Amino acid sequence: MSGINRLDLKQLRIFKLLLEERNLSRVADRIGLTQQAISEQLRKLRHTFDDELFVRSSNGVTPTQLAYELESKINNIIDDVEDLFTDDKFNPEKLEGIINISSTDYALITVLPSFLSKLRKVAPRLKVIIRDFESADLVRLLSSGEIDLLLTFPEFIPDSLNSQLLFEEHHICVAGENSSYLKKVYSIKEVSRLPQIIISPSRPNLKGSHDSWFGERGLKRNIVMSIPSFSAAPKIIKETNSIAFLPSRLLPNSDIAPIQLKEQLPSFKVIAAWHKRLDKSPMHKWVLTLLNESIDVD
Repeated sequence: MSGINRLDLKQLRIFKLLLEERNLSRVADRIGLTQQAISEQLRKLRHTFDDELFVRSSNGVTPTQLAYELESKINNIIDDVEDLFTDDKFNPEKLEGIINISSTDYALITVLPSFLSKLRKVAPRLKVIIRDFESADLVRLLSSGEIDLLLTFPEFIPDSLNSQLLFEEHHICVAGENSSYLKKVYSIKEVSRLPQIIISPSRPNLKGSHDSWFGERGLKRNIVMSIPSFSAAPKIIKETNSIAFLPSRLLPNSDIAPIQLKEQLPSFKVIAAWHKRLDKSPMHKWVLTLLNESIDVD
């Protein structure tokens, strides 16, 4: 019997859900079958591919190397089958399910509030999970469906992912609202000597995004502190009488004020990124459109 005759769409769907959930009981709940039925379908899949595919672990199952290798092919098959039944008249009001978004702290403050407001109005049945941005294992998280969309910066994602520019942003040098640092205009050399805080949500170290820019000018920054959150930064900057380079969209803020510099700071890009498995998804295309519509480009 040929391989295609030993498979059906139900088994492929279970395979896909096992990659997403890593747990037989959760897959059973999602697909409306008993855990015993899921185990039986998994047994057939193992026989078909002559591989364990999913090995039991302490909190569920772990995919084998072959399962990872089959993942994108099976996702493409299921996407192509779903395309056969896609309603040309896409209606967000009927959307159900969950969209998983991984976001940097910056995007959580500046991008998501407006986007989520619009999404709740036009797709009230669609549920959303926002999770912290994780730079490790991104491709697996996206290809398995654990994450649908990333909101981040280009340097944090691998070239294998698809992405879309949301907008360009620039930093502003700031100090506490009553700081003595606000009383003069600084050269880059002068500002490099001031005590600086960097905001590094995913890399807990004393290295900042502007280090190379200062280095090109033969300067080293006086970094005294690293914190993981943009939302906490203004008050900490004020209380420690330090300075920082914050994205302009985080201002105005009553705890801080801009420092005047003789030279303009470099700009940077903010992007949305996703796995190619979603390229044909009408919902994904709609989400990207809504995301762009919700961004203030001024």
